[in-house]
Amino acid sequence: MQLLVNGDPTTLSYWLNWRVFLCAIWVLTPMVIASFLIWKYDRSDNLKKSGEGRNQDENSSSLRNQSWKPCLKEVHPLFLMFFRMIAFCLLLVAVSFDVAIHGFELFYYYTQWTFTLVTIYFGFGSLLSMHGCFHHLKINNSRISKDTEQGLYVPIASEANGNGVKLLERFDHPRKSHALLPAGFWDNLFQALFQMTAGAVTITDMVYWCVIFPFIVLRDYEMNFLTVVTHTLNAILLLGDTALNSLEFQWFGISYFIMLTGIYVIFQWIVHACVAMWWPYPFLDLSEPHAPLWYLVVAAMHVPCYGIFLLVFKVKHFLFTRWFPHSYHC
Repeated sequence: MQLLVNGDPTTLSYWLNWRVFLCAIWVLTPMVIASFLIWKYDRSDNLKKSGEGRNQDENSSSLRNQSWKPCLKEVHPLFLMFFRMIAFCLLLVAVSFDVAIHGFELFYYYTQWTFTLVTIYFGFGSLLSMHGCFHHLKINNSRISKDTEQGLYVPIASEANGNGVKLLERFDHPRKSHALLPAGFWDNLFQALFQMTAGAVTITDMVYWCVIFPFIVLRDYEMNFLTVVTHTLNAILLLGDTALNSLEFQWFGISYFIMLTGIYVIFQWIVHACVAMWWPYPFLDLSEPHAPLWYLVVAAMHVPCYGIFLLVFKVKHFLFTRWFPHSYHC
């Protein structure tokens, strides 16, 4: 659905007015605040997790486990890995068909940015899960072989006496897994990607089904299968992964969500400043008299949309701690 512009965005007069100034404030101010929150809280949180000495090893292990281990002990990591791989394949097929039918103009829409982001999330998650499961099996097998060779000399006991080894703790203790990914950039990136994706999926699907869909139905708009898939499959698969994974969901993670939307809006401004073309969403058109109000409303919507997913995460934690008190670790 292409929307005509009221003015020519390639002219200087289109940008030099009070509406653009206000809209720029609504976009840039949250981005500056989000950057500060990421620097302050995410950086300090990572430093706190890194710790010192023995605490450094344990906290680092916990951080690396989050990217590929399920939140329930009874669920094997391979199950989460296969779930992510299947989700990635489904989303990749949907994106490919959508682009093949409608062309790359789809990427002017925030919806397609979100759907592609979810696809990247599951692709990245599949790689982390495969890496974690591979090292988990490899190192545990080498440990078992070593213990078998030394079986006549190592007493099997849950408590170490003398030169004894705590075999039970070695394999079962949640904080001392030996099959781990290198802690650092990739784990933090996946954590940030999860929080960014959650907010983007929520606002995309809610705006479509609660705001856009009622109006297009009144205009006898024909829904197609790919449109429904684009606005439902991403949320269903992400909720499934949320139920299984052991990732954290901090309140300041909304900063990544805000940065994504801000980058999208700035991208649209740059494109339209260079080429006179249609706006993918009517409220993005800066020539509209109520453009500043629209920008402010959409910016404010980020808080409840992220809050909805945060509530889902809290409900998961509340239910799992009561249903699986001895199995749930998150």
